[in-house]
Amino acid sequence: MMKLGQGTHIYEIQEGWGKLPEGIAYGYTHGVVVDSNDNVYIHNTSKDAVIVFDREGNFLKSWGEEFEGGAHGMYLSKEGNEEFLYFADTRRRIVVKTTLDGEVLLTLGVPDLPDVYDTPDKYCPTDVAVAPNGDIYVCDGYGQSWIHQYNAKGEYIRSWGGMGSEPGKLNCSHGIWIDTRKEEPLVYVADRANHRLQIFTLDGQHVRFVTEDIDYPCCFYQFGDELYIPDLHSRITILDKDDKLITHLGEDQTLWKMDSYPNIPHEARKLGSFVSPHAVCVDSRGDLYVVEWVSDGRVTKLVRQ
Repeated sequence: MMKLGQGTHIYEIQEGWGKLPEGIAYGYTHGVVVDSNDNVYIHNTSKDAVIVFDREGNFLKSWGEEFEGGAHGMYLSKEGNEEFLYFADTRRRIVVKTTLDGEVLLTLGVPDLPDVYDTPDKYCPTDVAVAPNGDIYVCDGYGQSWIHQYNAKGEYIRSWGGMGSEPGKLNCSHGIWIDTRKEEPLVYVADRANHRLQIFTLDGQHVRFVTEDIDYPCCFYQFGDELYIPDLHSRITILDKDDKLITHLGEDQTLWKMDSYPNIPHEARKLGSFVSPHAVCVDSRGDLYVVEWVSDGRVTKLVRQ
């Protein structure tokens, strides 16, 4: 069995995890989350846009045809005794809240900001996160690089950001997370094309950057005091509570530099090396699930040792 990591973070690759039934195939695998039962939800651009497995990799169900071609960021929110899914749909340019079975409860469209969005096609949300108080944060990563904040009912509160590299400005605000590892929750943004993380207060005030050991970050997943970051440039980054590097996983810089990247030939895909990690999540036992931005999907389970 191949192992990745170092020190306290050693993982074994569980080969063959998550067999798809006949008639179902992945598109680009963009999102992954786990629920309280360690069921794994994979968001991909096929007609079966939400595919659900148990932690052993047994197929449970699929749904989400409406997300075909637009499936992107996905977030699981625990609200009281219930769990909900939030999706960023780049094709329909909306954010949707659903039950775990796909019943739509809330839809957020183009923000009413004519100075930023004089046409609807300038808005293209890529990720969403929910704060402890229920506020919803949406990042317009493929549009104008803004962050939009709503309350739990979907009522607009504020926006900030815009294209640039100075503090408070963003260039492809691709992923977002509400960090609760310390006393004061903070908004973490994967400021991808600026090759950094940018941290804000809950009301949008710039706090700081994280640039060390960050390359091309996609999004986030918090597990205990640690932050897991899929880096599109062929690695998973794990940071400690002070945002210092614990380890990189599966790094192979040659893969993302190939001319055909991300859709490199299958024979060039190496077990233990990531091509284009787009999302990651961690289950209750510390096992990792990684999905990659490749046209026919790639899902890897790493079992914590």
